[in-house]
Amino acid sequence: MVPSDSPRVLICRMSAIGDTILTLPVACAIRRRYPGAYIAWAVEHTASAMVQGHSCVDEVIVLQRGWFVSPRQWWRLRQRLKPLRIDAAVDCQSITKTALAAWLSGAKLRIGCRGTYGCELSPFLNNRLIEPRSTHLIDRSLELLAPLEVCAPQVEFRLPIEITATETVDNYLCELGFGRGFALLNSGATWKSKLWVMERFGKVANHLGRRHGLPSLVVWAGEQELIEARKIVAHSAGHATLARQTSLTELAALCRSARICVGSDTGPLHMAVAAGTPCVGIYGATRPENSGPYGPKNIALQEHFQCGSRKERRRADNSAMRLVQADLVCAACDVILSRQQESALRQAA
Repeated sequence: MVPSDSPRVLICRMSAIGDTILTLPVACAIRRRYPGAYIAWAVEHTASAMVQGHSCVDEVIVLQRGWFVSPRQWWRLRQRLKPLRIDAAVDCQSITKTALAAWLSGAKLRIGCRGTYGCELSPFLNNRLIEPRSTHLIDRSLELLAPLEVCAPQVEFRLPIEITATETVDNYLCELGFGRGFALLNSGATWKSKLWVMERFGKVANHLGRRHGLPSLVVWAGEQELIEARKIVAHSAGHATLARQTSLTELAALCRSARICVGSDTGPLHMAVAAGTPCVGIYGATRPENSGPYGPKNIALQEHFQCGSRKERRRADNSAMRLVQADLVCAACDVILSRQQESALRQAA
């Protein structure tokens, strides 16, 4: 039963930048249904930039990684959450640490997943369990809102992008001479099994430059990704530029400015989707139906699924990704850019 017309709700989604972005529609849906709601979000530091400053979130509780193994940190979180008087907690991640945060909030209604998506101790700590019927993470998360009488909500992200980050990126793109648009290429991934072939990214950049006159900007984070990004530039026949180091909010601003984004199942790809940029997602160790670029204007490509448990898929090599050829990715880019051209012609007519 919904506590009131202005419920006080805690969203628990703590880790993975991409998954946190894919959970933003939950906050938007609650705010649309209950304009007067108080919405807090418990998130770990790594992904917190994707929640802080969000127009639908009143307060962000930022936790350090590994907080849940320390009883002292439990007590501190309890003291932090108690004054918020949370009515309902929505455990979108449904693992031990998120369910523990929901329980520590003191919420009488603690909603989480049962079945395949209710993991570890979460089914014992949450007291209203929903077995999602949908497969995509966004749709599964939104199904958890049914006890709050939020049904079939519109999917919107409202990705928070700082004004200063937008200004910095606009100036940077002006310096690069990308006024007519550019493609954003992201080669990095947290799993080795999600990595595509750098030379093929270079071939895609070459194709976009030759056929569409579209330069590519290769983004990166960390020393290893920088090495790989340089390989892409080296194989692009001069059509790709190595991006400078960016913050997460600056990367979000870059995503919003791009005409198209190409990458694997990672945070930057989902960031681009949330920013409204059409994406080509390359998949091997995960399934597009679970975490593909959301919405009809995006294209997900997969030739083979790397089977096994999550741990096994995470530790696998990238053989499934290597089955996706560059020509297939180039063709998907052609489809998206052709749609954009047709839309522009219709608007001009």
